[in-house]
Amino acid sequence: MIGFHLSGTVTEPASQSEPETTYKVAISFDRCKITSVTCGCGNKDIFYCAHVVALSLYRIRKPDSVKLRLPISETLFQMNRDQLQKFVQYLITAHHTEVLPTAQKLADEILSSNSEINQVHGAPDPTAGASIDDENCWHLDEEQVREQVKQFLSQGGYYGTGKQLNSMFAKVREMLRMRDSNGARMLTLITEQFMADPRLSLWRQQGTGMTDKCRQLWDELGALWVCIVLNPHCKSEEKACWLRQLKKWGDMDVCPLEDGNYGSELPNITNALPQSSNLSQDSLARPRRTVFTRAMEACDLHWQDSHLQRIISSDFYMSPAYQREGESLLFNSQGLPLWLDHVPTACARVDALRSHGYPREALRLAVAIINTLRLQQQRQLDIYKHQKKELLQRGVTTTTNLEGWVGHPLDPIGCLFGTLTEACRLEDDTSMDTGDSGEPKPPVYHHVPVWGCQDSGESYLALALEVALMGMGQQRVMPEGLYAQDKVCRNEEQIIARLQELELDEVLVQTLRKQSILLLEGGPFSGLGEVIHRESVPMHTFAKYLFSALLPHDTDLAYKLALRAMRLPVLESTAPSGDVSHPHHGISIVPSRYPRWFTLGHLESQQCELASTMLTAAKGDMLRLRTVLEAIQKNIHSSSLIFKLAQDAFKIATPADSPPDITLLNVALELGLQVMRMTLSTLNWRRREMVRWLVTCATEVGLRALVSILQSWYTLFTPTEATSIVAATVMSHNTILRLSLDYPQREELASCARTLALQCAMKDPQNCALSALTLCEKDHIAFETAYQIVIDAASTGMTYSQLFTIARYMEHRGYPLRAFKLASLAMTHLNLAYNQDTHPAINDVLWACALSHSLGKNELAAIIPLVVKSVHCATVLSDILRRCTMTAPGLAGIPGRRNSGKLMSTDKAPLRQLLDATISAYINTTHSRLTHISPRHYGEFIEFLSKARETFLLAQDGHIQFAQFIDNLKQIYKGKKKLMMLVRERFG
Repeated sequence: MIGFHLSGTVTEPASQSEPETTYKVAISFDRCKITSVTCGCGNKDIFYCAHVVALSLYRIRKPDSVKLRLPISETLFQMNRDQLQKFVQYLITAHHTEVLPTAQKLADEILSSNSEINQVHGAPDPTAGASIDDENCWHLDEEQVREQVKQFLSQGGYYGTGKQLNSMFAKVREMLRMRDSNGARMLTLITEQFMADPRLSLWRQQGTGMTDKCRQLWDELGALWVCIVLNPHCKSEEKACWLRQLKKWGDMDVCPLEDGNYGSELPNITNALPQSSNLSQDSLARPRRTVFTRAMEACDLHWQDSHLQRIISSDFYMSPAYQREGESLLFNSQGLPLWLDHVPTACARVDALRSHGYPREALRLAVAIINTLRLQQQRQLDIYKHQKKELLQRGVTTTTNLEGWVGHPLDPIGCLFGTLTEACRLEDDTSMDTGDSGEPKPPVYHHVPVWGCQDSGESYLALALEVALMGMGQQRVMPEGLYAQDKVCRNEEQIIARLQELELDEVLVQTLRKQSILLLEGGPFSGLGEVIHRESVPMHTFAKYLFSALLPHDTDLAYKLALRAMRLPVLESTAPSGDVSHPHHGISIVPSRYPRWFTLGHLESQQCELASTMLTAAKGDMLRLRTVLEAIQKNIHSSSLIFKLAQDAFKIATPADSPPDITLLNVALELGLQVMRMTLSTLNWRRREMVRWLVTCATEVGLRALVSILQSWYTLFTPTEATSIVAATVMSHNTILRLSLDYPQREELASCARTLALQCAMKDPQNCALSALTLCEKDHIAFETAYQIVIDAASTGMTYSQLFTIARYMEHRGYPLRAFKLASLAMTHLNLAYNQDTHPAINDVLWACALSHSLGKNELAAIIPLVVKSVHCATVLSDILRRCTMTAPGLAGIPGRRNSGKLMSTDKAPLRQLLDATISAYINTTHSRLTHISPRHYGEFIEFLSKARETFLLAQDGHIQFAQFIDNLKQIYKGKKKLMMLVRERFG
């Protein structure tokens, strides 16, 4: 080691793939900082390579093994002329191939009297330290920083890049904490690359927002700049330089805005929070706020205030006892110092102190801020008590915080919580261990008394919990714009995740109870107060945490809080009656009537989660369940969410390994009934699933529930649902077995189902008649009534398809004459054209004719005129004719009827009429087909004529008729020579 220069060789042991390698390492340092490094490994990274680290550690751990020599200039100074000449010549000889050209060049310059080298006194010495006035910085490879950031950004949203950039931000914070001036240099380099990201101009042109991950990186960048300019020991010149740089970036068109959007082209999305309470202030008039605006504003802040200096420099700074009686802005009534500043700004100071390596000072300021918040909370409570009566009468409030602390760009609550809990963290060897899941174990905290307040019994951990509860419970208006709203939800979840890491002991439970009561009583300043603004950020997520945390310790308070938080006033008053359904993103369907809450879908699901948590906890307690149920019915407006709650309640009420809980089952049923009423008149794709589920739920509740839904079906179901799903399921064998019903109970249920069936058949015969007949099969009177309903509706409101279906059912049940009557009615609604030889009703027509034929000559005679009138398709008619001539009519064997057993003649009625109609249909169809026939269909046409001849020949003079028909064709269509030749070949 020569002066301030350390050099050495580092050997990297051989591995399976690489041989042993030796690297030459050189390190320069100045005032305890490494200022430059070189290594033979050619490492390209912002961090030092392992060889530099190894040499540095060797020097630190084994200082005696490293020989310390004076800087080379001091050694040379001790040599005489001969020694110097010998030194230089030996040096040149040892490295003649590398240094000889340089040595000659330097010799020439020294021997030249007017050379530049001779104008300067002395000579440089790389082993000597820098001057005391020189700035000393840790070595930072600037080019490498630029390259890495550029590379990470170019990879876009790929997994891991955000992680890498966050680790670079963490490195900046680490540098700040070590008071390394490279922190600001490194952040400048990172920011320059961020501003040069080509995607920025693309996003701006397209008017699209950047991805969430990217947006969070920009937020961290902005917060770090606030931290840097708030360095309590930075010089004013430095601050002025940073301000110029920040202003330059902020003025660029592509600079991202604080609220995550691209400026004035979106007039309905906020650029900054208005300073007045006028919420409808035109956003175009608001100043443009970029991600750097807060850092620029922070440049105006200083640390010279004497009160602030005393707060951060002493644990025992208190007001003199005689001053405590009067009103003071600097101290509270206990004489503890207050810091009356804009809360996020005050917290940014705490973050800056903590980040710049002043943890104790950060804690002192954090405590002063919390004492200020407590005093403000108490004063707001006193104000509210005087206005309470008037506010409750009005039922609304305009008094609310425009700038919320949760979701704020500076994360004030997260900052205070982190600062306070850091002081309480138990640092043991296992804290970095990972559990079975591979996730890091949550930190372990213990109570540390507040310095200077040991007597009060206050601990930093209790203060951390208190301030988190205060911040989360702050009533604030929902910010405008998707990103800002999303950030509120995300920040809320981050704070709750950290709160859940705290083990709630007696001290923390007391803090929790006290703060919960204050929030309930806090009027318009609390999001859990009795009166809140319509556009206030909902408290569901926060209340769910409070409910679960308080439940084992104070059940009444837990329910009081959670029930208070169930409201969602933004959907009240203007919400249309019935089901309020929202599109996928939760943006309201009536934007003019609702404010643009982009996260509404998420907020409603959180409301649902809170309700579900309460329902689960209240299992078995009818009184509590009733209260929760009323809150759900009053506050939740989405049918799909109420259905989810009903399903949740049902699942919890019917565990697989124990008997069902009837209290919770009743709640599930009541919620299910509400869903049925809400979705009865609106289209809902899950409706069938909902109906089936309700029957299952009612079955679990018991007989009385089933009877009730059958009796009041018209308020819950459509006639089709009531007959085909509800009554059919209730009457199924499985339901009877599940309920273990005796005969009178089965009869009661069956009677209700039959009454329902008849009512539905009257209301909607087309869709319910068949179900009604099926349900009434076992009761003669009911069955006759259902049949009469079908007959009455047949002439007007029913299709041939519905009537044929019921007719077939009647035949299957053993009522052939009724089946015949319904089939005859169906025939009157049917019309089959000449070319409809694949019509779906053909089978029904053939069946109807077969049924009539089997009943006897009279029935066949009655249906044939209907067939002739309705069916004009020759092939269908010839099929019917053929079937009727194959067997004797009346083979069904109707009691009291005699049948001759003779085959029917086509020369006599009723078949003569059918034969004439079939021949006529063949003639008409032939002419229709010939008007637009192509050669490829000639063969098919000849076959058609062959079938026609078969039918013609059934008539007495059929062969003459057919010959005349063919002659007629040859005459009319003589132009179709090829076809007529084929006709002559086949038919003469």
